[in-house]
Amino acid sequence: MEYGTIAGVQKPVARLIQGTTMLSMARQAACFDLLDGIFALGGTAFDTAHGYGTSGDSERTLGAWIAARGNREQVVIITKGAHPYDGRKRVTPADITSDLHESLDRLQTDTIDLYLLHRDDPAVPVEPIVDILNEHLRAGKIQAFGGSNWSHERLHAANEYAAKNDLTPFAVSSPHFSLAEQQVEPWEGCITIAGAAHQAARDWYLAQKMPLLTWSSLAGGFFSGRFTRANLDTFTEYFDKICAMTYGNEANFQRLERAQALAQHKHLSAPQIALAYVMSQPFDIYALTGCHTPAEFAENAAVLSLRLTSAELEQLML
Repeated sequence: MEYGTIAGVQKPVARLIQGTTMLSMARQAACFDLLDGIFALGGTAFDTAHGYGTSGDSERTLGAWIAARGNREQVVIITKGAHPYDGRKRVTPADITSDLHESLDRLQTDTIDLYLLHRDDPAVPVEPIVDILNEHLRAGKIQAFGGSNWSHERLHAANEYAAKNDLTPFAVSSPHFSLAEQQVEPWEGCITIAGAAHQAARDWYLAQKMPLLTWSSLAGGFFSGRFTRANLDTFTEYFDKICAMTYGNEANFQRLERAQALAQHKHLSAPQIALAYVMSQPFDIYALTGCHTPAEFAENAAVLSLRLTSAELEQLML
């Protein structure tokens, strides 16, 4: 495992972050086995959210595992709040505070290592958002904060306000980034920085040196090879349908084929090449993936230090 440092977080942060949408108290034993296996491999950073699972089931399961194992001092908890519910945007001081307190209770902890706003609402000025996050930071309820699916323009405005008022800025951003480009938003309000259309965002992140927690780094399983041009309309599982809808186009299938060819040459798998593509970018990246087995996590972790050449990167993106 490789680790990095994020301002405000008092522990090393694993470069491969395990997502937790699959966690459920109804399958507690199996979920604990998964988390045990990932932790044993050095996977100490876990990403969850107030809105994951029914009534916070993901947070509750992760919190129960941490409590049972007594490993809170080793685990980096990343959770998110202020996601819209029932069509109502909720990026407000009151909703942020309510979600944070519920997350703390579910996770059975006094503080969140890294707290992200799950969505943005550009109609809300950045000033009260930065103010309330700093209030919770001073109270010790969070150690650092950032934005998930925030544009770089809004992050710039928020951090400019923080700098002018001697406040702590957003420490990280969590946009989508992968070798596969999104043809449609998987969910409303998602932000991607993949592809030529988002070069300005990537330039900003490079200049700011802001750490990136890139979600769907493996495009929701697109590089597994399970998705083909002929079977996109056959999937019934929720996340498979999202993957087919979001990434199932000719350009991405050609990227998949190039990844498969390079993988064969390097004696790796296509998902490993896709992850190496992400980690080979000139950013401070922490890749978010939703591994369903420790073996899958180990396969991903094995290429964290692999850097593709500029020629290989260009060939993959043709």
